[in-house]
Amino acid sequence: MNLLSTVLAQNAINISNPNGVGNPTGFQIGDIISWAITLVVVVAGLIFFFMLIIGGLRWVLSGGDKAQTEAARGQITAALIGLVIIFSAWAIAKLVETVFGISILSVSIPAITGTGGGGGGV
Repeated sequence: MNLLSTVLAQNAINISNPNGVGNPTGFQIGDIISWAITLVVVVAGLIFFFMLIIGGLRWVLSGGDKAQTEAARGQITAALIGLVIIFSAWAIAKLVETVFGISILSVSIPAITGTGGGGGGV
């Protein structure tokens, strides 16, 4: 053996799957779905919040123009309705989790484990 292969053999990196079989990264599809739902709720809440801020600024900067004031009022109303819908959906999901014990915001899909065997022949 040469020196390089000896050094590489001594410093080998052992990558093992902590869950045994299946997904070697440790992520499961339920984790990804749960993360995506949370991300959508947070992003939608931020968008509606900033729409509310921008609508308020438009109202203040309208300078008394009736059309611009009405447009700003419409944007503020839409942003408030969006915020109410987002927070209501989150509250309903939490209520369902509490009452029925069903975890909506954290999806858990059981892993499929096989014993081998394979398909049958003809």
